[in-house]
Amino acid sequence: MTNIRVGVVCILLLIGGIAMVLSRVFLKLINNRVKQDIVLVNGTEAFSAWQNPPPPVYMQFYFFNLTNPAEVLDGAKPSVVQIGPYTYREYQSMEEVKFLENGTKVAAINPKTYVFVPNMSRGSEDDLVRTANIPAVTVMEKFKDHSFISRLISDLMTSNSIGVFGTFRVSDLLWGYEDPLLKKLKLFVPLDDHFGLFYKRNGTSDGDYEFLTGTQNYLDFARVDKWNGQSSLNWWSTDQCNMINGTDGASFHPIITKKEKLYMFSTDLCRSLYAVYESDVSVQGVPGFRFVPPSEIFANITINPDNAGFCVTNNSCVGSGLLNISVCKEGAPIIMSSPHFYQADDKYVQDVYGMNPRKEEHETVIDINPLTGLLLRAAKRLQVNVFLEQISAFSQTKKIMTLVYPVMYINESVVIDEESAKKLQVVVTEANVVINIPFIVIGLGILLGVAFIVLMCHQKGTQSTAAERQPLIAS
Repeated sequence: MTNIRVGVVCILLLIGGIAMVLSRVFLKLINNRVKQDIVLVNGTEAFSAWQNPPPPVYMQFYFFNLTNPAEVLDGAKPSVVQIGPYTYREYQSMEEVKFLENGTKVAAINPKTYVFVPNMSRGSEDDLVRTANIPAVTVMEKFKDHSFISRLISDLMTSNSIGVFGTFRVSDLLWGYEDPLLKKLKLFVPLDDHFGLFYKRNGTSDGDYEFLTGTQNYLDFARVDKWNGQSSLNWWSTDQCNMINGTDGASFHPIITKKEKLYMFSTDLCRSLYAVYESDVSVQGVPGFRFVPPSEIFANITINPDNAGFCVTNNSCVGSGLLNISVCKEGAPIIMSSPHFYQADDKYVQDVYGMNPRKEEHETVIDINPLTGLLLRAAKRLQVNVFLEQISAFSQTKKIMTLVYPVMYINESVVIDEESAKKLQVVVTEANVVINIPFIVIGLGILLGVAFIVLMCHQKGTQSTAAERQPLIAS
């Protein structure tokens, strides 16, 4: 009787376990719980991490120091040497938080403050860098078709010994300085006489955001709904290119799959973009998926026709791996790329001595825990370039070759802190235990099946008669 009970329990466990595996009941249970918990609602851990991210963020700046300015003005290729990094701790939090539309949206600004970290830097903020004189190049490009102003600019440059290239302090290039050419030109043309690559961006926000909270759909967690009051951009020439898609890149929805695209809106690039799955990773013992932007994001229109909208004018079309953002930078001839022109047309690499693109150093990567959508590790790597060409109105450019000149690149990185990693490990472990309950049940069923077989064999042995147990040949 006991054997029969063991056999019945074994069969029930096996059937029940297989049924649970096929129905994915415990996986759905975990996913539903995560969907309920990962929302931007005051009092949740997800909201707290979104408002005040615990892991430290670092911004590293690398500059390209020009070694042959005279030769470049005479038509030679630039030769540059990378210097840096100049590392800053980036402090950021969501401020002026206000919930909208019954908690389905939340408005906020995200000011960022940068503090120099000497022991993580190679050099000081007082280091000198010889590079393109972006204010001069900008006004030359902007007013090249205005005969009076272009003549004025040329005369001012000549009389004040201002050239296409100049030497600047690192801190001035980053945070701003009073430019002598702009100061003199301001007497005739309304413009700001200060310039810096991050001018007015230390201690300030990059705009007013409205995010979806994810309460209605988990896929909308932290998705940007509006930026500066607009649900789309107006810089580009097609509706698709002007779309605001995805999050701000600091948060992502939970339950991420390997097949999906993760969309992000970047104010640095004045556009939205996406990343795709590349590989499995582990960060401080927490499993994750690595996502990277594919090469077609910045491919030319021959390879990716969808990018045609980023060619606002015929002159703004560039090769693969580059993005002309002059339309959103007040006409400054700024072109963005990956560091060292990684994934760009080889022409741009060959035009400048000193470029050495490497995937492991120059690719943007995002490592995410797929269950919670939390960032484990990320590195945003972007290069700022300036477009140089011969301009007939300016003798300073009469021999210069047409090229995309690299000025500097950033590496904005974050790695999950130890305390957050331990908390996440507990969540992942508990989820794995629950998800694997069906397999535990199947395992118990198999063990009972083995026990059932042993008991049946033993029972068969004890039921034999005395005659059957006698030897065939007597001694």
